[in-house]
Amino acid sequence: MDLNAATGIVLASQSPRRREILALAGIPYTVRPAEGEEHCAETAPELLTMALSKAKAEEVFEKEAAETEGPVTVLGADTVVAYGGEILGKPKSREDAFRMLRMLSGRTHQVYTGVTLIARDPEKGTRSRTFFEKTDVTFHELTDDEIWAYIDTEDPLDKAGAYGIQGIFGKHIRKIDGDYYNVVGLPIQRVYMELKTL
Repeated sequence: MDLNAATGIVLASQSPRRREILALAGIPYTVRPAEGEEHCAETAPELLTMALSKAKAEEVFEKEAAETEGPVTVLGADTVVAYGGEILGKPKSREDAFRMLRMLSGRTHQVYTGVTLIARDPEKGTRSRTFFEKTDVTFHELTDDEIWAYIDTEDPLDKAGAYGIQGIFGKHIRKIDGDYYNVVGLPIQRVYMELKTL
C-alpha cells in the first residue's frame, strides 16, 4: 500500500483518541463507527481485543465495499486494561471507576489493543491483518482523595481501565514498558508498518 498516494483509511471507531493519533501520524482517514454490539466469548485480553477489532472492521468493510468500487482500507481497534486476571473495560459508574483505580494503584497492569486492517485493491484483491500490542503500565500509589478528584473531572468515565494516560492523569503514571500510543488507544508504529506491507 502506497501511503503517500493513499486516499485514506476508514476508521471503524468513534474514539477521538484514535482520530488524534492518526492525524498526528499524518495518515489520512475518514470515520465510520461500527454499530454492532461488542460481544465476545474470549476471556484472554489479547484474543478478546483482536476478535472485537475484527468484528468492527469486517462490519464497516462490508458496508464500504458495497458502496464503492475503488480501493478500500478499514481499520478496526479495541483496547482493554487487564490486571490480576480481570479485564477492565470502560467503567459502568463513578463507583466502578473508583474500584478500578484503587485496584491499579501502586501496581503494574497491562494494556492490550487489538487491531484489524482490511484492504481491497483492484490488483491485489482483499487482504487483512489482525494483531495486538501489549504495554505494561505502572501507577504511583493513589490516595482516595486523588482518585475521587480525578473521577470528578469525568475523564475516566469513557476510558478502558478508568484512566487516560495522555491527560491530567499522566502525573500518576510511574513508568510504562512498551508503546505509549498503545495505551492511548492505537499502536501507531505497528499500524503504520502493517499498512505498508498490506
